[in-house]
Amino acid sequence: MIRFEHVSFEYEKGKKVLDDLSFTICDGESVGLIGANGTGKSTLMKVLLGLLPYTGTIYVDGSAVNKHNLKDVRRKLGFVLQNSDNQMFMPTVYEDIMFAPMNYGMSREEAEVKTDRVLERLGLTDLKYRHNHRISGGEKRMAAIATILAMDPDVLLMDEPTSALDPYNRRIVINTINALPNTKVITSHDLDMILDTCRRVLLLSNGRIVADGEASTVLRDKPLLEAHRMELPLCFAGREQ
Repeated sequence: MIRFEHVSFEYEKGKKVLDDLSFTICDGESVGLIGANGTGKSTLMKVLLGLLPYTGTIYVDGSAVNKHNLKDVRRKLGFVLQNSDNQMFMPTVYEDIMFAPMNYGMSREEAEVKTDRVLERLGLTDLKYRHNHRISGGEKRMAAIATILAMDPDVLLMDEPTSALDPYNRRIVINTINALPNTKVITSHDLDMILDTCRRVLLLSNGRIVADGEASTVLRDKPLLEAHRMELPLCFAGREQ
């Protein structure tokens, strides 16, 4: 579904944020993208979305991404932002979810049917006519996921989907992520959440992939994580005590 071949990016000449990255993510995989601050995780997602220029080649669903097919590629990718307030901009949850389908050419009647299905699928029907500024952080995060699912993306890109959530809402978001069949790429410093949602992990350090493997294996490797300014997930750290 996603393939990077020798992809590099630099904000300043000679200072690479992404350095010759090559990897493949298969259809239906859930992949955690981890690393300390400033290692290039968010930049990688922006490059994949075509928001930043890069060298090398990126393939999405078998097609090499270029300026001529970028619009079609973006329809295959749904990006859930870290801050839901930057994603929810219409007065009500219902209007927000309908926005993308209607923007893509659906009639209002078709968009309403699509929106109702997404709300029901995520168990959010009670939020339908709620105002965005009057729902909790967890509800808003779920609603933000709903706005992306209404676009029918093949791939979900999620940037810190459980940040700033209380334990109850964090668990709801994790369960929702696990129930989605889409290909998923998730960045997070919450390694316990990554362990709960991803079977594979890519560890970025200084713009390079320094580990690519099964999540339970990579996230148990204390020397590896500490060498790249990270700590064991709490579930593993507790067993060492």
